[in-house]
Amino acid sequence: MLSGYDGVVYDLDGTLVGLDVAWDAVRADAATAYRDAGVDPGERDLWGLLADADANGLGADVEAVIARHECEGARTSTRLRLADALAPETRPVGVCTLNCEAAARDALAVHELDADVEAVVGRDTVATRKPHPEPLLATVDRLDLAPADVVFVGDSERDEATAEAAGVAFAYADAVALE
Repeated sequence: MLSGYDGVVYDLDGTLVGLDVAWDAVRADAATAYRDAGVDPGERDLWGLLADADANGLGADVEAVIARHECEGARTSTRLRLADALAPETRPVGVCTLNCEAAARDALAVHELDADVEAVVGRDTVATRKPHPEPLLATVDRLDLAPADVVFVGDSERDEATAEAAGVAFAYADAVALE
């Protein structure tokens, strides 16, 4: 399924590792940052709060809340089966994630995968977030490859939409056989 491509880009959480993050607690802490600033968080989910944070002057605060939880969760994350595909991989490998770059790097280091990954692009590495194509295209560019020569492996519809928007082939993590 991954053969025939010059490079592979993986999503992180749910694909290579399972971050140990209580996302409901993260959402609650982000909502508290809104309330502390006198802004009603409403019923938005975590990613809605993040998306609206800049418009409410809370971008840095909400990003810091999420990043703190992600970095803590990276240190106690679990290694998933696709992580075993990295060490024997001879093609360039990248990681493109909705998590912050520091958490991605922490998780890769914890599981001794950092030497096998040439490029890491997180939510805070470029100006936009998945499903916008920019993060994936930045990862592909850092691998010095063309979008048509790469396959993106992820675990969500957001990942699939990102690949489609970037003109990159896509495979769901649970469908990938270790080669």
